[in-house]
Amino acid sequence: MTEPAPAAVAEPRDGAAPGSRLDDGEVAARIARIDELLEKLQIAPGPMAQTAVDAVRALTEVYGEALARVLDHADAALTARLTEDELLGHLLVLHDVHPEPPERRAARAVERLRPAVRERGGDVALDGVDGPVARVRLRTAGCGSACGSASSGVEEAVREAVLAAAPELTAVETVPETESRPPAFVPVDSLLRRPARPQGAK
Repeated sequence: MTEPAPAAVAEPRDGAAPGSRLDDGEVAARIARIDELLEKLQIAPGPMAQTAVDAVRALTEVYGEALARVLDHADAALTARLTEDELLGHLLVLHDVHPEPPERRAARAVERLRPAVRERGGDVALDGVDGPVARVRLRTAGCGSACGSASSGVEEAVREAVLAAAPELTAVETVPETESRPPAFVPVDSLLRRPARPQGAK
C-alpha cells in the first residue's frame, strides 16, 4: 500500500525557523514593514487596493475582538501580566481595549526608559497627567532638564514612548527641576513643634 505523500511545508521567511518566536527587534521590523505596505496600498490606484485595505481593517477588528475576549476570561493576575508585556500592551491600546488608565500606562513607559537614562547619568520619572498632557521630570548628566542636544534626544524618546503607550494623551511636557509640587506630607518642623498645653495642665 502506498504511503501518503508528506504535506508540503511552507518555507520560513526572513531566515526564521518554522514555529520560531520573534524577538523584540524582529517584531519592530515587521511592524515597520506592515506600515510600509499599508502606505503603499493607500496610495495605489484601483479597486483592488481598497479591497486589500478593507480586508486588513476587517481582520484587525476581529483580532481586537479576540483580545477583548481574552481579557474577559483573564483574572487580575493574568491581566497584569498581559498589560506588562510591551507588544501586547501596544496591541491592547491599538484596539482600544487596554484595561489600565493612561496615567498608569504612561508611568510604565517612562519606567522602561529609566535604566537607559540612568546609565547616562540622568534620571526620568512621570510627574503626573494633567488632562491630556503628561508631565515628566527629566534630568540629564551635568545639566538641567533643557540642556543641549542630549537632553533633546532623551525628551523625544520619552515623548514617543509615552504617546505610544497612551495615545489618548496629546502632549508630553518636561517639568523643570526647579519646579516643585506642593508637599504631600506634613512638614518636618511641624512634627518637631510641641503642641501648646491647655491652661492648668501639668
